[in-house]
Amino acid sequence: MMYGGWGWGGGLLMALISVVFIAIIIWAIVKITNHHTSTTKQTPFDIAKERYAKGEITKEQFEQIKKDLNQ
Repeated sequence: MMYGGWGWGGGLLMALISVVFIAIIIWAIVKITNHHTSTTKQTPFDIAKERYAKGEITKEQFEQIKKDLNQ
């Protein structure tokens, strides 16, 4: 006797939909967190180039940083 008209198939379908929904949420969280961490990985030289381009340090300071980082 089936109650509600779906029987076992309906329960399995709901379980499958729940698993897919949870998987999508986990995938989205991982995607968002990986995006933020990948954009913050800069070398010290990259940071120095950025600061020089913005005018935060002079050419002499940039050249000294380059020399210090190469040693």
